[in-house]
Amino acid sequence: MKNALFGILIVAAAIVGFSFTAPAEKYFDIAKSLDIFATLFKEVNAYYVDEVDPKDLVSIGIDGMLQSLDPYTDYIPEENLEEFSIQTTGQYAGIGALIGIINNKTVITNPYDGFPANKAGLRVGDQIISVDGVNIEGKNTPQVSSLLKGKPNTEVKLVVRRPGKNGDLTININRQKIKLSNVAYQGMVGEDIGYIKLDDFTPGAGKEVEAAVLDLKKQGAKKLILDLRDNPGGLLYEAVNIVSLFIPKGLEVVSTKGKVKDWNKTYVSLNNPIDTNTPLAVLTSGGSASAAEIVAGALQDYDRAILVGQKTFGKGLVQTTRQLSYNAQLKVTTAKYYIPSGRCIQALDYAHRNKDGSVDKFADSLKTEFLTKGGRKVYDGGGLDPDVEVDNEYLSPAAIQLITSGHIFDYATIYVAEHPQLNSVETFKLSDEEYKKFGDWLASKKFTFSSELEEQMKQLEEVAKKERSYGEIQSQLKSLKNQIEQNRSKDLMRYKDEIGKILEEEIAFHFGLIKAQVEMSLQRDKELKEAVKNLQEETQYKNLLSSK
Repeated sequence: MKNALFGILIVAAAIVGFSFTAPAEKYFDIAKSLDIFATLFKEVNAYYVDEVDPKDLVSIGIDGMLQSLDPYTDYIPEENLEEFSIQTTGQYAGIGALIGIINNKTVITNPYDGFPANKAGLRVGDQIISVDGVNIEGKNTPQVSSLLKGKPNTEVKLVVRRPGKNGDLTININRQKIKLSNVAYQGMVGEDIGYIKLDDFTPGAGKEVEAAVLDLKKQGAKKLILDLRDNPGGLLYEAVNIVSLFIPKGLEVVSTKGKVKDWNKTYVSLNNPIDTNTPLAVLTSGGSASAAEIVAGALQDYDRAILVGQKTFGKGLVQTTRQLSYNAQLKVTTAKYYIPSGRCIQALDYAHRNKDGSVDKFADSLKTEFLTKGGRKVYDGGGLDPDVEVDNEYLSPAAIQLITSGHIFDYATIYVAEHPQLNSVETFKLSDEEYKKFGDWLASKKFTFSSELEEQMKQLEEVAKKERSYGEIQSQLKSLKNQIEQNRSKDLMRYKDEIGKILEEEIAFHFGLIKAQVEMSLQRDKELKEAVKNLQEETQYKNLLSSK
């Protein structure tokens, strides 16, 4: 295999060297660099003190090369193609459930509503013990996931452990083709306001949004909210399809421009819209990126919708998948996209890196002013600015630690096992006694919060111990350390409202999956309330879309 790989590299160098004649200097540098790489690899393979894996060595080299470009240009080896396909198409064959490792247990984290796992009775928090007789202890998530996947209409047997149940449960599930929905939730959030939560841009996203809009209008929706918060984007043409639902046919939605001029393209709305008049608000956040920004930006540029929330991520780069040898693929950034006003919202300048390899945002002084169709001022180079800005609520370190530790998830699993029924998602709230019980459970797990102040205190002690005066200040340091520890012990009560809401939403998810979780969170949603308020106030809505 090693000799074969070396031969491939030499041939590649030769092909590059002889296939191009102009500009000669550039292609000579390419051939020279490939030749150096190939001979270097041969020497390392032959003389390095330990055995090296050629595949791993080349893969590391490729990853290092691509890291100097941007985070969206990726090498996809053949063994990762299935995972890449699932990400881009939302389709695979399996049981229809997400799994994860939480506190050293492989558990079901989301049995998608209406799919085989959910229908067979799997619940959030079920611990997987074995799959088709294979003990999964010590296996990572991809390994367990591969055991669960298989050909449609084949059966897989899971042994799971469920809190509150004596003995393990055996559940047989019939695998099916799984196509995940892009619209995670739709419903009415007021007497005449429809709400659509769009989480992805895989094939069919435009059709799903169209169906949701028509359904909500049948329910009496006269105003609409499209939630694109934390939507990372996806297929560009699905973004075009969604914008086309709300603007007249034939208008420019987005254009792409890159090094290969023949690939430059302008995308226009191709179909007749279903609604060009209904007041529309789009919710955005710092996690709204790529295709989500095309939708939000195009609707803003045509003054078709108001944006409510926070500035978007600022990903104005287009990726194209190119076929490589041996069924590998390259996802490479080939162009920047420009929305109808002419602006590119790319926030980070990957073309000019600092000496340490870091990347800066485009400076405000370099941003250019553009105009929407109605004459409103908008800017490029840093994501989309919302028309109505709502301050982002940052989680406390205590809440973040409880989430990342898996204790919020685990306690929700236990709570559901002890409380089989949840009367109403909208009115559910943990009592003070139940919250105290959660605190007692944390204490039984010997969980303690850590803080940056505590870490700084440890460093201060280490430095102080090296000083001759340490003995003189030791008592003061100990007193300060005790005060920090006492302060830390109060974090659970100090952040009770915040942690309580997170725990309540996780419990709701355990009971009723994404539908229950969204319905609960909507009761407390600042951005949603702000969008509703501006849609209800007709004059205010029109003023936001006016250039005056």
